[in-house]
Amino acid sequence: MSKIEIRNLKKTYRLGHTGVEALRGIDLSIDSPEIIGIVGPSGSGKTTLLNILGGIDLPTSGSVSIDGNEIGKLSDNERTAIRRREIGFIFQSFNLIPVLTALENVELPLMAIGVPKRERRERAMALLERVGLVREAKQRPDELSGGQRQRVAVARALVIRPRLVLADEPTANLDGESGRNVLELMHEMNHELQTTFLLSTHDPRVLPYLDRRMYLEDGLITRVENNEGHIS
Repeated sequence: MSKIEIRNLKKTYRLGHTGVEALRGIDLSIDSPEIIGIVGPSGSGKTTLLNILGGIDLPTSGSVSIDGNEIGKLSDNERTAIRRREIGFIFQSFNLIPVLTALENVELPLMAIGVPKRERRERAMALLERVGLVREAKQRPDELSGGQRQRVAVARALVIRPRLVLADEPTANLDGESGRNVLELMHEMNHELQTTFLLSTHDPRVLPYLDRRMYLEDGLITRVENNEGHIS
């Protein structure tokens, strides 16, 4: 699992002469393999927080440390190496490669870290089976429904067996059964592989699977609750 320390994290975007404060001082510690939901309205800073945690964006001030590595102080190459080997991403817009099949999209992260062809195919097919898409393995994204594309994106995020998964509305495009299957898979990986999940969500189906809920509003954490509703 990954130990994460967020201290006084702030992010300001410049729009002409105006500064827009997306994050205004976030503090959070994660030292066990939890599933944490980031709950808040559109524009509250959820996606910005996930992007900084993943090293896609950098903070204006404050710090994010993953296993003692302060993300903002790493080089581009060092952040890329961490993303490739330790962090899985599930984007709301899927971010699948349109010219690749579902199987090839899931294999891609393994190819980037040099996993041999036979092993990466076996691992990718195993995850496509877990998300119910073995029959669609040879189809390209434009031949799949929105829910199927989301399941491919989930399989791709999990195939490297990451220590941390960052998910932006991971069940937003899924029907009831598909959503439950994805949440069960996350729950299993959380326990089996000690993977930490941080996911932004508005989906009430997600709530029973969360260890903590972090409520974000106007770039600030307003409260944190455990899965029994107790405020910490």
